[in-house]
Amino acid sequence: MSAAERAKEQLVNWPDLTGSQSSCGTGSALCFDGREIVHFHSGPQVDVQLTPAAIARHDERLRESTAVRLHPGSGWATVLVECDTDIDLLSTLVSVALQAHSAQRPAPAATPCNLDRTTILRPEAPQRAAESRGMLRGLRRRGIVRHRHAA
Repeated sequence: MSAAERAKEQLVNWPDLTGSQSSCGTGSALCFDGREIVHFHSGPQVDVQLTPAAIARHDERLRESTAVRLHPGSGWATVLVECDTDIDLLSTLVSVALQAHSAQRPAPAATPCNLDRTTILRPEAPQRAAESRGMLRGLRRRGIVRHRHAA
């Protein structure tokens, strides 16, 4: 089972998320309050709808990670999920997305994910894992707490 599949298996059990077909037509989605916030595309690419405000707030940390791709004008971040550290990073970013979407009432209009905008070149895994751990530490220091499944 791939890291992206393991991540999906974990996230689908979060009480605030429900599974569905992605609106882009490729892969599956996880929704919060009727809004798609995670797209699992084929392979390791996963898009998370953080919102433009959340991306602006965490821009520096997001750009430090080689596992994350941002695109101008998009509220979605693409995460390359290939190892356990990437799963932790994705979980943290989904928590950020849940917080961002919880604060937005009414729900914003749906925006297309990054499926057709992203080509990910794979850096060396040990280097990327170390960079992802650094990003996670930075987000945690800034008070971003990973959403946890209530047992």
